[in-house]
Amino acid sequence: MENISRSEQKRRYRQVEELARELSELSDRDIKKLPEGVDLILEEVRTIRGLRTGAKKRQIKHLSKQLHLVELSGIYEFLRTRKGSQLQEQKKFHLAERLRDDLINEAMDDHDKCRAGELVWEPSWKSAAIDQAISAHPGLSEIELRKLIHQYVRTRNMVYYRELFRLIKTSLEQEERQQKMGS
Repeated sequence: MENISRSEQKRRYRQVEELARELSELSDRDIKKLPEGVDLILEEVRTIRGLRTGAKKRQIKHLSKQLHLVELSGIYEFLRTRKGSQLQEQKKFHLAERLRDDLINEAMDDHDKCRAGELVWEPSWKSAAIDQAISAHPGLSEIELRKLIHQYVRTRNMVYYRELFRLIKTSLEQEERQQKMGS
C-alpha cells in the first residue's frame, strides 16, 4: 500500500478541483458530449453555472468530491481533445515526479542504513518501490532505474536525478500511446 503525504494528498485534490473548475466552464453543447457514466456530475456542473463567487467555489469543491468517486481518464481525455486542456499532461508530469521521488527516497534510506552498518551499498539493493513501479508501469526498465538511482544516491549529481525523471516520463508516455492504440 502506498503511503501518501498530506502535501501529496493536497496536490492531488487540487488537480481534481482544477478539473471540476474546467468542467464548470463547459457550454451546454460540450456537457452533452461528455463520456457516459458521469450523469451525477452533469447536474452539479449545471448547478455551478448560475452561482456567484463564494457559492461557486463551494460548489466546485463539492463537485471535486463527487469526481473522486468516478473514473476520470475519460473526462481528462475529453477536455484535452475538446478544449485543449493541459490537465492530463500535468497529471502525468506529477506522477513521474512522485515516482522518481519515491524511488530516490527509498534508495537514500537504504543507502543510509548500509553506511550506518558500514556496508557497501550495491546497485542490486532490495527495493519495494522499484517492484511497485515496474508492476504498475511495465514499460520501465529495472536495470536503467537501478543504474540511475544508484548513481544519483552515490554522487547527488542532479544530472542523474533529471535523467531518472525523463526515463519515467518517457515510459508513461509510451504506456499512454499503447493504451490509445489498443482502444
